[in-house]
Amino acid sequence: MAWFALHLLNLLWAMAGTSTQTQSSCSVPSAEQPLVNGIQVLMENSVTNSSLPNPSILIAMNLAGAYNLETQKLLTYELMDSDTDDMTIGQLALTIMALTSSCRDSGDRVSILQKQMESWAPSSPNAQALTFYEPSLAILALCQKNPEATLPIAARFAKSLLANTSPFNTDTGAVATLALTCMYNKIPVGSEEGYKALFVQVLKNIVENISTRIKDDGIIGSIYSTGLAMQALSVTPEQPTTEWNCQETVDTILNEIEQGKFQNPMSIAQILPSLKDKTYLDVPYLSCSSDHEEQPTLPNEPSPAPTSASNITVTYTINNQLRGVDLLFNVTIDVSVKSGSVLLVVLEEAQRKNSMFKFETTMTSWGPMVSSINNIAENVNHKTYWQFLSGDTPLNEGVADYIPFDHEHITANFTQY
Repeated sequence: MAWFALHLLNLLWAMAGTSTQTQSSCSVPSAEQPLVNGIQVLMENSVTNSSLPNPSILIAMNLAGAYNLETQKLLTYELMDSDTDDMTIGQLALTIMALTSSCRDSGDRVSILQKQMESWAPSSPNAQALTFYEPSLAILALCQKNPEATLPIAARFAKSLLANTSPFNTDTGAVATLALTCMYNKIPVGSEEGYKALFVQVLKNIVENISTRIKDDGIIGSIYSTGLAMQALSVTPEQPTTEWNCQETVDTILNEIEQGKFQNPMSIAQILPSLKDKTYLDVPYLSCSSDHEEQPTLPNEPSPAPTSASNITVTYTINNQLRGVDLLFNVTIDVSVKSGSVLLVVLEEAQRKNSMFKFETTMTSWGPMVSSINNIAENVNHKTYWQFLSGDTPLNEGVADYIPFDHEHITANFTQY
């Protein structure tokens, strides 16, 4: 469900002192800094007049220090002009933080978000963990603007997290940790001691869960959830019982960047702050006085010799076996595409060859997401979606990013979560 988790975040669509202090010391070696600069430039270049304004990208730009000030201004003004009526609470929260990071007034967005969170409640004690992701962003944004008014909302949210019995989700846990750490650090003097005890209890549970997702190479959950998890573990007052090797995580991420794993602008936006030793808790303390553009040092990449791309064959299966859904099917086709093509090209070629493979996409901040195949559409109310797998392994990347290999078997399986 890795890619679906990223999509659902969009569909439902990621302190005391003057800065955050990291709990585990780590840094990007100076020799590897051009790799980080390279993905930042790639992220900034994705911002255009025609693109969907993404507040996560503006937050990352401001936390890292923007290279392209014109791009920064463009994205800031687009978000200032955005219509709150069409936003989920997560989008609204990220927009508030993005404008704050640009030292801009968020207008009535804070009061709108506060009213929405005052009436928020999970659908049930076993509501999917991902449903807590956007409310976590909301608590974080409200904490940075008015922690005293947010305190009772955050306490009710924390109790809901404690009562939840659904399987843990790394992205949700990371953002909830950032939100409750912010609240813990900003509890007003004279408030009931019970607030602090509650936040500590929830943070301890979440952080222990995050620590169980740390792999031997330092990746936390997946490579695309690692950025948020790094932020969480670097600021939480409750450290896991198992020590986290932050430098090992950074070194592995740098290797993944070198291998080309971070090409999607949203994936860059989530990893970049940690590589710049920043977190979302730093948003209220950023300076906006820079008046010049810094020219980044980029990695030296030799120009590849021109070659004619050979063709590969990908076996592609679409499968719907869910009861209660009309038109059950399991159909397979072999598709020939140029080597290096993304999965989206495979889907387009399959659709061209056979109308049963007709598909539709929905644009999200992570890129296009397949929402319908063979006239069977995902449905949030029914908890159904199209899950893509390589063999039996769910894909971590979207159809516009994943590059299939020769003779790979890709399956689109209509799935209920």
